[in-house]
Amino acid sequence: MQGLSTLCYIERDGKYLMLHRTVKEKDVNKDKWIGVGGHFEANESPEECLLREVREETGYILTSYQYRGIVTFVSGNGVTEYMSLFTAAGFVGEQAVCDEGELEWVDIDKIESLNIWEGDKIFLRLLRERESFFSLKLVYDGHDRLVSAALDGKLMDI
Repeated sequence: MQGLSTLCYIERDGKYLMLHRTVKEKDVNKDKWIGVGGHFEANESPEECLLREVREETGYILTSYQYRGIVTFVSGNGVTEYMSLFTAAGFVGEQAVCDEGELEWVDIDKIESLNIWEGDKIFLRLLRERESFFSLKLVYDGHDRLVSAALDGKLMDI
């Protein structure tokens, strides 16, 4: 099975808006901290999905964002997700209550100490260190263990 999704890291004052996924019991991201985003609806572009999901989850309307990369997640249990990764620096509106968990502004340099996916550490580092668009493939063992990663088609040491 394949899926299409977006993920956005909204930045303000050296912090990212993070979502602590605590609500849904059968959530692959249960108890993890992630950016905001979600799955494409019919006929949406990555940008349309991004704008809708950010508005639904946060209440914010993005005014400035950048498409940073494509991340291919291979779950190890039959699901492959193609995630369009964005960062955003401009937004308007009032932060809303999210029905998927708690939203919190977290210092960017403290995010790796949170309960996040191992592969997220890789693309969060790429967001900090690299300006150009990237393609990252992350392969998991069907659980939480990252077994391989490839950046722009080249295997990485993990």
